[in-house]
Amino acid sequence: MLVSLYSAATGMNAEQRKLDIISNNLANVDTTGYKKQRAEFQDLLYSSVKESGTPTAQGSILPTGLYVGHGTRLSSTTRIFTLGNIEPTDNSTDLAIMGDGFFQVQMQDGRIAYTRDGSFKIDANGRLTTSDGLMIIPNIVIPENSVGINISPDGIVSVVLGDGSIQNVGNLTTIRFLNPSGLKPMGNNLYIETPASGNAVEGIPGQDGFGSLQQGYLEKSNVDVVKEMVDMIIAQRAYDINSKTITTADEMLRTVSNIKR
Repeated sequence: MLVSLYSAATGMNAEQRKLDIISNNLANVDTTGYKKQRAEFQDLLYSSVKESGTPTAQGSILPTGLYVGHGTRLSSTTRIFTLGNIEPTDNSTDLAIMGDGFFQVQMQDGRIAYTRDGSFKIDANGRLTTSDGLMIIPNIVIPENSVGINISPDGIVSVVLGDGSIQNVGNLTTIRFLNPSGLKPMGNNLYIETPASGNAVEGIPGQDGFGSLQQGYLEKSNVDVVKEMVDMIIAQRAYDINSKTITTADEMLRTVSNIKR
């Protein structure tokens, strides 16, 4: 009976963590480029009372064993990198990746980070940056006398100057990973490379499996609000059931302790 108490407690703890993940997904339903997370569980160790295949006195073997589980635990959180809705913004420095890939960003400590958030800005020096002022790699500098910006699907950045001439100011590249779910989230829509993600592979947008760029659009979160609400209800019911298991086990222990000898 004590096993049921501990097993139910692990179930409540796991469902609480699942609810934390669901709430984070819902909180980021309007976050540009956000990718939802999915909670994954594993059962814990088992107590072996009888091993399957054990010989019996009749010369046969047990067809099934007797094993008692000890609950569950949250084993991992997998980030789902499906494409979110693409929405028009009519802003020339907004970019959406139509498919696989990340933009490269240089963080303030010099490390390279990666993002799907293409809501770029132009700083006082004409450099293309994120909303937090982090510089985009490759470095793109917009001339002061430019009156228009054009970014092609394959990443070629050109500007229209005041005299009407067109000048190429750089080429944007994107990055792919063999296992993007292995990237470490850093907040601020940024990820960094880990041994689990594999090495960064740089390529030209729209070629060799890299997603093409769409100027004047942004990729929204891929969170499905209806599914998250359903998952929330399921987590709540599972939490309630585990709490009832604890109550039932407690009542059974009370009954045993009240038996008069």
